Amino acid sequence: MTDEELLKNVNDSTLNATRHQHEALSSILHQNGTVRYLQPHLPHHNAPLDAATFRRAVPLSTYDDYADVITQMAETSLDHQQPLLSVDPLLCFFYSSGTSSPRPKLIPYFDSKLSKAASYIAHQGSAAILRRLFPPRPSVNKILWLIYADDVTTTRGGVKVMAASTYPLQSGNVSWSQFSFVVSPREVILGSHVERQMYCHLLCGIRNCDLLDAIRAPYAVGLVKVFSVLESKWEQLCRDLEDGFPSLEISDSAMRDSVIEVLGGPQVDLAKRVRAVCEGNNWGGIVSKLWPNVRYVRCVTTGSMEQYYPKLKYYAGEIPLLGGDYFASECCVGINMDIMQPPDKTRFVLLPTAAYFEFLPFDMNEAEATGRETVDISGVEVGKMYEVVVTTYRGFYRYLLGDVVRVVGFYNLSPLVEFVMRAPKGPGEIITERDLMSAMQSFQLVFENVMATEITEFASFLDMELSPKQLKVFVEAREGSRLMQEESVVAVRRCYSSLEDGLGSIYKVQRDRGEAGPLILSVVKPGSFDRLSQVAIANGASAGQYKPPKIIRNREVVHFLEGFTVVTIS
Repeated sequence: MTDEELLKNVNDSTLNATRHQHEALSSILHQNGTVRYLQPHLPHHNAPLDAATFRRAVPLSTYDDYADVITQMAETSLDHQQPLLSVDPLLCFFYSSGTSSPRPKLIPYFDSKLSKAASYIAHQGSAAILRRLFPPRPSVNKILWLIYADDVTTTRGGVKVMAASTYPLQSGNVSWSQFSFVVSPREVILGSHVERQMYCHLLCGIRNCDLLDAIRAPYAVGLVKVFSVLESKWEQLCRDLEDGFPSLEISDSAMRDSVIEVLGGPQVDLAKRVRAVCEGNNWGGIVSKLWPNVRYVRCVTTGSMEQYYPKLKYYAGEIPLLGGDYFASECCVGINMDIMQPPDKTRFVLLPTAAYFEFLPFDMNEAEATGRETVDISGVEVGKMYEVVVTTYRGFYRYLLGDVVRVVGFYNLSPLVEFVMRAPKGPGEIITERDLMSAMQSFQLVFENVMATEITEFASFLDMELSPKQLKVFVEAREGSRLMQEESVVAVRRCYSSLEDGLGSIYKVQRDRGEAGPLILSVVKPGSFDRLSQVAIANGASAGQYKPPKIIRNREVVHFLEGFTVVTIS
């Protein structure tokens, strides 16, 4: 399809959103209505089922409802059994990108023609929007794309497991010539040490600085980390350019040899140019200083990634920072039609052909969903918040995606939504991800003023085993802070109330009633959250898809961070 045809297809689907939704559900049930998961709810499925009947018969579900089935699929051969979730062949499992626990969930990826068609429109429609704003240039056509193929593991039953972003690189169905626009060689993308891969990505991007059209990454946190590597290792990068080969720290021979080929011998003049830019340690607007032809920087900056937007904007300077789309591991959800908007103004057009969508009304002050009924795509109301529920072509039925969105309008007849936050997991939780991020914004202003340093990461954990339950917030400050000094502890204590005062209405009510104990604020050593990411990646999380947790629900993560705590205040 041409770009015009792709965008017309997206637009046409929103003009008839309700019809396309009914067709999507009908197609899903026609294909998978007899799978074992649905049989207790649809035992006599032999005729077309309307949406209302489907919603009455099949209960809402979470990942826990599929965990045993997915484990069975992963550990045993299912060739001669009744299909469990889908009649389509199982190609592999994707790791989820959630990081509230150290091990990611497994998302089955079936060979569904219907899903492929819907995904094609979503992904190619997104690419068409980008090309409309930034038409390709024949001579400046390279992208510094921070992608990592990650390791592919195999389950006991012989099924491959990988990140969703890894699949195009590891599936064997794509020629590497299709990635010729990526400035880094294949061996860097396929490397097994993410910090060294970041370094080599940077080195290759600097070597081809005049050919770079854009810088991209899946999530904002990945780009911030790369620029942090630039800040800390620019002198080594310059030495490597002068030598014509990477430092001995890059020990992977395949990666090392491929980078040497990209460098093409000593680049003394380029090293001088980079040194002149970096030696002043002024990193504001560094993108255009090092890469004069770059037209945009792109990554997801909504949700928990909004925390990194100001820092990324600082690095990007006047270069446009483009937003991403709303694509989950389970299915595509929405497309960003106005990618120039900042995260607080980013809106997604729900794609009526991508899955069958329902919306569970959500109230910040009522974490318990009991008694609430879902509405379909035509029943949402502007201004209200909902938890997204999906029935997908690939084996999830009335599945709570765990995302809360706010409907802000309509694009033709399809809802226009903004991402609000990840949904609370249950009625016992006393702060939301949004509460924490809002409180941290106020806390950071006070902290930076008192301590003359910035907070780089944070997360919270609600300890339900204590009586009363107690919230613990972990924060990490920038390298070089004075937090080990006694007077600094006194200064941090002065910031404490600004954090607790901003934690939202539910927290405040429960504190006033004595149902929650006083906040525990723990400051961890610089680099602690990076070490946590290394553990998560070692346990299977994708280097490219990794998102630092904001609401921790796993004690392993808590114990890990407690091991790096230098100051605790309550």
